[in-house]
Amino acid sequence: MLRAIKYCIIIFIMFLIGCTNPFAPKLVDYDEGKGSVTDQTTIDGLFSNFAYAYKMKDTVVYGNLLTDDFVFTYTNYDRDPVVNESWGRDIDMITTSRLFNAAQRLELIWNEISLSISDSLKMIITRSYALDVMFNPDDRFKLQGKANFTLVKASDNAPWKIQQWRDITNN
Repeated sequence: MLRAIKYCIIIFIMFLIGCTNPFAPKLVDYDEGKGSVTDQTTIDGLFSNFAYAYKMKDTVVYGNLLTDDFVFTYTNYDRDPVVNESWGRDIDMITTSRLFNAAQRLELIWNEISLSISDSLKMIITRSYALDVMFNPDDRFKLQGKANFTLVKASDNAPWKIQQWRDITNN
């Protein structure tokens, strides 16, 4: 009798371990070449996580890229006279979340670094990128641009974060 109870318990445990909850399916299959979150204590790790956040439309990963005092700046060529406009982290998170929700697919590819000035806790990088945004098969745009970043970290072992992002695409 005790042996039968043990077998029943073992079978029950194996059943629980082997089952997938249909109400909580996995969100990411890393074997499909979509990448994963990497070590952000390197510059390559930060930019890899940036591309991953866009591809997976992951606002948590994206938010972990930014400092609390983050500022995004761009040139508004639609205004007369042309002006530079900026917003902080809160507005950037809302704007990025709206982009992630509206797009069916996002692909961000980081290209060459044309400028890099650094010390151990701060780095200024100018880097080109290609962004492919598909809202639906009939509404898609591709953008080639350049961005200037100020990256900081609190200590040698801390992750790099983006303190300032200045889009210089049309400059």
